[in-house]
Amino acid sequence: MSRVTPFSSPLLLGFDAVERTLERIGKTGDGYPPYNIERVRREDGEGVFLRITLAVAGFRPEDLEVTTEESQLTIRGRQSDDKEREFLHRGIAARQFQKSFLLADGMQIIGAQLKNGLLLIDLARPEPERVIRRIAIDVTD
Repeated sequence: MSRVTPFSSPLLLGFDAVERTLERIGKTGDGYPPYNIERVRREDGEGVFLRITLAVAGFRPEDLEVTTEESQLTIRGRQSDDKEREFLHRGIAARQFQKSFLLADGMQIIGAQLKNGLLLIDLARPEPERVIRRIAIDVTD
């Protein structure tokens, strides 16, 4: 039985990548670490940028890795157990995670900082130049 997708119309050409992206988004379900995505006004008042904030308490900068590959932003956290510590109760696990975000074309990473147990990743989307192009129509007799 073949699967019917929203992009299976013969009028929608070249949307294969969008369909794969939507499938990949639908498969992500892990809620750790919790995160926010917010629109932040620049201090100079000239525009806005996006900020992803992840709660990564207990992670050191060397435990975290932020990378981009093509249009995917990936944040990884790896903590190792300290073998010299003896816990009477362990409620805070040394946990690993990987969180991925798909970025729209043109998105740029401004920077990342670790502040008070929160990893802040700032992103900007430069305004694209609006191009209107007139297409010449050839006339043949």
